[in-house]
Amino acid sequence: MGSRGRPAPAAAVSVMEDREKLINETRQRFASEYLQQDKAEKYDSRDVERLQQDDGWIESYLKWRHHNVDDTLKMIDDSFQWRKEFSVHDLSESNLPQWTFETGAVYLHGYDKEGTKMFWFRVKMHVKDAKTSLDKKKYVAFWLERYAKREQGKPLTVVFDLTETGLSNIDLDFVRFIINCFKIYYPKYLSKMIIYEMPWIMNAAWKMIKSWLGPDAVNMLKFTNKTDVQEYINTEYLPAHMGGIDPFKYSYPPLPDDDFQTPICENGPIPGEDELDGKEKGDGDSKEIVDTNHNEESLQKTKKVSFDDTERSDSKTKSAKKPQTVFKGSLLNISPAEDIHFGSKESGETKCLIVLTNVTKNPVAFKVRTTAPEKYRVKPSNGSFEPGTSLDILVSLHGGVEASPQDRFLVMAAEMNQAAGGGPPDLGQFWKEVPRDQVMEHRLRCHVVESYKASNVAKENFSKGFAVGSSQEDLHSKITKLMASNRRLEEQINRCVWFQQLLTGLVTLLVAIVSLSLYQQSPDKDMQ
Repeated sequence: MGSRGRPAPAAAVSVMEDREKLINETRQRFASEYLQQDKAEKYDSRDVERLQQDDGWIESYLKWRHHNVDDTLKMIDDSFQWRKEFSVHDLSESNLPQWTFETGAVYLHGYDKEGTKMFWFRVKMHVKDAKTSLDKKKYVAFWLERYAKREQGKPLTVVFDLTETGLSNIDLDFVRFIINCFKIYYPKYLSKMIIYEMPWIMNAAWKMIKSWLGPDAVNMLKFTNKTDVQEYINTEYLPAHMGGIDPFKYSYPPLPDDDFQTPICENGPIPGEDELDGKEKGDGDSKEIVDTNHNEESLQKTKKVSFDDTERSDSKTKSAKKPQTVFKGSLLNISPAEDIHFGSKESGETKCLIVLTNVTKNPVAFKVRTTAPEKYRVKPSNGSFEPGTSLDILVSLHGGVEASPQDRFLVMAAEMNQAAGGGPPDLGQFWKEVPRDQVMEHRLRCHVVESYKASNVAKENFSKGFAVGSSQEDLHSKITKLMASNRRLEEQINRCVWFQQLLTGLVTLLVAIVSLSLYQQSPDKDMQ
């Protein structure tokens, strides 16, 4: 018998066949019905080419349209026409007005509690203006396309920060464009939409916006204020005015991407780490995850790079587990492929390995950066190594801190020609001179593994009924929600009082006008 919750092999095969059938049908019908000679010019040839090769892209449209091929084809047609109209493939900092970057109204920064990247809209920075509307829309498209190329398929959390907004900031046409971006142009990228401190003057407008979103996306709306926004975002990524401790202040340049920085390094100063802050290009390599059992022989045959303190390094790496998946890149194979695993405080697992393998015919220079440099030690955090060799990089937590799912690591690599040499004195100059488009980048997420013992203790406590903490949290949550409800009720009462006073004033004015009219009519009658 198969285990409960898992499809039988025959069912799994059937699902796979249905998936391939729908993808092939969509691809063939788009070619026959939409790529006729008189219509093909509506699309960018790069999008058409990708559609012929990328099953995942077609599947994202199909899932968003509930696997209805007719609706999917219409959606692809709309999306492709928009992509050509906005020239999304060619949008860059150089062909967008500089003021769009300087306003700080739109940017990517930080992660929510689920580890999803956040796309911020500071609404008070936006002023409705028909003359600049197209540039603002292209600026949003620039960020979305930039993210889609770098993090293919990974969702985004949109945060509308409505703090201190007024009527001049409300632009329904711009909001509708943003919604269409996630409904049509970038399907399946929207994780949730957090609306912070929505003013009452926008209540009527949001009813209209909900109708644009449709039933599937309405459930993704999360209306929050200062008392409950931490249900979705930790304080480390919340600005001070939202009750957080994030010191981030938008400025341009450079672009505020993942803000990867140099981690603590046990090898001493790192040359050239202030360089190459702009990360314009994703490496574009395919992520292929394979079991290392198939690659173990080839990895064992490669020799390790020698450092002065190899013996001390080896003693440390023995306590760290070898990763089990491999990302195959153009310059390096990187293991693990996606996640580096740390234990919780109970498990005490504070070390892990990143294994780099040089797959080129030349030496490769590398750097390792992180979004939380104060928490991690990386040894070595930069260097170079020879073709066909492998290198173990030890990543360890510093000072008793705990890893977080929001933490990220960036591995950067660039090929060095034989004449340049690979000695450490040359690395600083090498990173200053290497072209950006020749730098391979690969991102790794942190994954915190709860210890088996801690998990069992938690289950045992729960089974015995020791749920006092959760009851207190529930009570606190209820009180918080009650306070929020009271606040909203108070605002509504204040509005009612204001309308009542206004109505009273109007009635008083009306009575005065009627009285004056009657008073003027009475002398006329007396004269008659």
